[in-house]
Amino acid sequence: MGTNRLEAFSDGVLAIIITISVLELRPPHGTDLGALWSQRSIFFSYVLSFWYLGIYWNNHHHMLQVTERVTGAILWANLGLLFCLSLFPFATGWMGGTDFARLPTAFYGVVLLLAGAAYYVLERLIIVSQGEHSLLATAVGRDLKGRISLVAYAVAIPVAFASPLAANALYVAVAVLWLVPDRRIERVLAARESGHGRD
Repeated sequence: MGTNRLEAFSDGVLAIIITISVLELRPPHGTDLGALWSQRSIFFSYVLSFWYLGIYWNNHHHMLQVTERVTGAILWANLGLLFCLSLFPFATGWMGGTDFARLPTAFYGVVLLLAGAAYYVLERLIIVSQGEHSLLATAVGRDLKGRISLVAYAVAIPVAFASPLAANALYVAVAVLWLVPDRRIERVLAARESGHGRD
């Protein structure tokens, strides 16, 4: 089975998740800047979650570009990832709606950790399916950035109970780490295309 249906389904689910997230934003009741400022926690949470969903969409797209076939295990792993991502609107609303209270901030970290782990499992299953010398395996290597992200989420969860601000700083730091689009897969694809051009 090819990747077209999997990618189309995943794109559709991500679009719905983003739509649900934005529908959680409510306009302030007042008409002055103070009323707008009172919504800052909710807005920041939404921006952070939108940022993360964009990161996952971008990297998921690139990963499927170098995936030649889809197995049953890959389908289930992809569903697992989408399930974890579908928790973002709930976690976002809870954290922002409570002005970054300790438990909601920690729960947001749990959702980030689950999503990161689910993505890692999906990536590994694709590599197992295609072989250790596949394009994806060559592109991600040891996936240091992905592992650092998982460690940061795991650290941020207990930190949230002491300092929600510090936990959010870690969440933002990981998002910044992924802000520059991951060029590893693009470089591998470009190398393959240039190699074909010389044949």
